[in-house]
Amino acid sequence: MNDFENAIEIKNLKKKYDGFTLENVSFSVPKGSIMGFIGQNGAGKTTTIKALLNIIKPDSGSINILGMESNPKNEIEIKKQISAIFDEIPFDDAFNAKQVGFIMSEIYSEWDNAKYKEYLERFELPEKRKIGQFSKGMKMKLQIASALSHNAKLLIMDEATTGLDPVVRNEILDIFLEYLQDENNSILMSSHITSDLEKIADSVTFIDHGNILLTGYKDDILENHGVIKCSKSDYACIEKSDIISTRITDFGAEVMTGNKSECMKKYSGLVMDNTTLEEIMLFYVNRKKGEWH
Repeated sequence: MNDFENAIEIKNLKKKYDGFTLENVSFSVPKGSIMGFIGQNGAGKTTTIKALLNIIKPDSGSINILGMESNPKNEIEIKKQISAIFDEIPFDDAFNAKQVGFIMSEIYSEWDNAKYKEYLERFELPEKRKIGQFSKGMKMKLQIASALSHNAKLLIMDEATTGLDPVVRNEILDIFLEYLQDENNSILMSSHITSDLEKIADSVTFIDHGNILLTGYKDDILENHGVIKCSKSDYACIEKSDIISTRITDFGAEVMTGNKSECMKKYSGLVMDNTTLEEIMLFYVNRKKGEWH
């Protein structure tokens, strides 16, 4: 296999449905890193992931995975080396964990049953209890145990931690960080839970209504954005080009800017707060309104 810098490269991906279009989506996931993929429900995250996994065919654009062009010729080789984890478990409720291991060993030539059993023990998953009797957290742990037991070089997750309690989520995030100790491994993690991504993601891509609004290193995105808190009269003095959107409150205005360092100089008398991925997402989603409550 060719050496490659990016585990995923998506260029000008387009997919049109009635009422929704994925519009020229482009971003890269550097090898050895975790990228958080954020956006509202219906923003285009799952459509992008389905295109990555060759579940749907894009209308145009290109996808490169692990240095290979995503096409029918490379599909089997690519799928040997990736794992997809969804919010719903793909295994039948009538199976147990031992049977899942047997099925996976028939599918993947690099299946490591000893590693799988280690994960089952670590996650305290009984081998012989039917999956239908598992809690949501146990089902997710079983998916992760399966995903990490065939030497996959890339994990693709679609809302995999949604609905899990904070203790289980933290346990799973630790496992992902361990997985990344091997610098050949990479993760694309779509999630609503931006606080999880703030903990572990190296980079972030934000999609809204089928368009990429932001993509880059998480720390740079957080460093470049800030919220100016001011009175309504001070707000009137802030240049429109410095404003992403404004939340009007009973006490004044909260203005999101994507140019924090310049604005700190320009409006030095005003309070500038640091921000979060969740807040950035909220202000960008409301950018067409301009002002909102």
